[in-house]
Formats: sequence, structure tokens, C-alpha cells
Amino acid sequence: MITYKSQFCCALLLLSSLMPAAAQDSPATITGPQKLDVQGGKIRVVPLATGLFHPWSLAFPDARTILVTERNGRLRIIRDGVLNPEPIWTSPTPPAEGADSLHFVTVHPNFARNQLVYVSYPKHGERGITLAVARGRLSGTKLTDVQEIFVADAWETGGNLAGRVFFTPDNYLYVTVGDRDRICCNGTDDHSLRMKAQQLDNDAGKTLRLRDDGSVPPDNPFVGRAGARPEIFTYGHRNGYGLAVHPETGELWQAEIGPMGGDEVNILVAGHNYGWPLVSMGRNYTGTLVSEQPWARPGMDNPRMFWVPSISPSSIIFYTGDKFPKWKNNLFVGALTTQQLVRVAFNQPSQAERREGLLVPLHQRIRDVQQGPDGFLYVATERTFRGNEADGSVLRIEPADQ
Repeated sequence: MITYKSQFCCALLLLSSLMPAAAQDSPATITGPQKLDVQGGKIRVVPLATGLFHPWSLAFPDARTILVTERNGRLRIIRDGVLNPEPIWTSPTPPAEGADSLHFVTVHPNFARNQLVYVSYPKHGERGITLAVARGRLSGTKLTDVQEIFVADAWETGGNLAGRVFFTPDNYLYVTVGDRDRICCNGTDDHSLRMKAQQLDNDAGKTLRLRDDGSVPPDNPFVGRAGARPEIFTYGHRNGYGLAVHPETGELWQAEIGPMGGDEVNILVAGHNYGWPLVSMGRNYTGTLVSEQPWARPGMDNPRMFWVPSISPSSIIFYTGDKFPKWKNNLFVGALTTQQLVRVAFNQPSQAERREGLLVPLHQRIRDVQQGPDGFLYVATERTFRGNEADGSVLRIEPADQ
């Protein structure tokens, strides 16, 4: 029987190999291509755009174009390798403290036919702040006909919003909503706000499933249940930032940032409960366990993998291209606090999962990782957490000649 103690020790051993070296002086902006060593070879990291304001998210409308969200509300476009100096759209949310005005972007699976682009951002109202999703049409270098299609019932005066927007191949739109726990770090173990993640009458701490117009699919798991929000797909999450479809099983995987330790990757199943804040491998910010029964409970799904200590996963993808044959079907996890791109290889000899930390010498927080239409990997990075410095970049990762 695998005990929590053994799981905890294994996680510590794995993470010791992933932690970056002690911080060293390095340039805030990556000014030219760099070659880096990886297991079994080398990669080349090429900056495509620099001077971005905390870029959070990347999307590829086509092989020539990259969309980039900046935290201060600007949606930017890189076309044929050139960053347009002007935003193609600006969030309706005025920049607040930390310039939190725009989060994630994605494009419709049928973009070539309908040119639809989707964005998520904080929305202010009489009840506080919540997460909103809008869509518009990309026309040249402008996003036009932008309309708000969904507003989450997750109102609070603070707390994490998350807001990953992600399409599955069947054209359903999934949206992650943070637990909105604005008192998580006030020196107490007050669970009152984070318990919303266990309640079905709101969207906080949930992953939602929508049609592409923002309406609710009739086969969602809680449709018709009294007192439950019909858009909820799964619940009991803390702050979900990454979504990806497994290329072999078709399962939907989600990465979420835990409390002090306990970052998770979960396999989402309709209607399932993922435990937060009652179950977590992490701890409260006071150092106490999250509950009196924190490791597992009946009716709550345990994570597929977890990290103790934290890496703060910002994004995930499965690599399915042909530029890195040895990385086929590997999972890539963007890490904020440990400033690396984690590669997870499955079914390895003598190890079920081999984890490798990439991009560590760059000292960049990895905000998003995506696979481009060309089969290369792309990451959005920032040098610092929040702040007013435009120190973000978009980088392309290529194989390098030996």
C-alpha cells in the first residue's frame, strides 16, 4: 500500500532534481538565441518578442500568427515573427492594482472558417469582481465585434480568478475559475471563503463547460439539479491554470496551483469532486494541514501527480509534433516559482515518470506553453511577479544541431 509518507518522500526527491540553481545575475530580457543542454541533446531558444507586460497566454490562429495577452489588458499580435506595436484589442476592465485586466486567450477549433477568438478577464460590478469571457472576430490586426458571452457566479472583492479558456476537439469551451479565497494569507486558517469550491451554487473553485456561444450544454453533469449551477463540469479545485487533452486517451487533464505545496495535475471526469479545500497534499499558509483528514476522502478524486514543494504550474500541454521525436506525448508544465518548463516523460525504464527541468538558466517565470502549428514549442515568460516592468517575452524552442 502506498502511504502519504512514501508519496511525500518521492515528491521531495523528484523536486530536488528540478529546482533551479541559486539565483544569479542574468539579463531581464533575452536578446538573442541561446543554446541549452537537455537530456540527450541541446535546444535553441529564440526570442520572438520582448518588452511585453506580463504576458499570460498564447494562441495560434494560423501558422503565421500568434496572439498574446498582457496582464494590463492589451491583446497583442505577432505576425510573421514581428510584434505589432499596437494592441489589436484592449480589455474593458481598467487596470487595477497589479494591472490585472486580461488573462487568457484561445481560438475556436474552426477558426479558419469563423475567425473567432476568446478571452477571459476580471469583471467589476456591484458585488465585487468576477471572471468574464468574451469572443470576437480577428480581422487583419483588429479584434472586432467583441461580445461578452459568459460571466461566472464567483463574485468577491479579491482572491484568485484563474480563467484558463480551452477548447476540446468536440468544440466545447472549458473555463477554470479560482477559489476566490482573498483571506488565504492573513495568518489564520479561516476556510469560510475557500469552502465555496465544495458548494455547487456558485462557480468559485470550479471548471466549467460551455458551448462556443457561452450557453450551457444540456448534458452537463449538474443540469437540472436544484441548487446547482448548470455550467459546472467539476468542482473542489483551488486555482486551475492549465488544461490539455491527452493525445492517446482523450482525457482532459488540468493543472492547478495548490496552497503551500500540493500543486496538482488532475484527470477531469464530469461531476467529480477534486477535494479542495478538504483534501490537499499541501498545507495552509500557517503551516497547518488543510483539514483533519487531508490526504484522501471517499467521493473525492486524488491528483494524477503532485508537487511538494510548490512549482506553481501555470499551463500544460502534451507534445504531439514531429520536431522533437523523443518528446512525443510528453507532458510540459510551465512553472512560475521554480522558473522552468518541466518535461514529464511517461513509462520510462525503472521510473514511471521522468521529470526534467528545462530553461532553468534563463531565470524566467513560465506563464504559458503552447505547441505551434510548426511543431515547435512556444512559451510566454515574465522576469518578475507582477510589478510595472515590461520584462516579458515570447520564446520559441527548437532542436539545436549537436
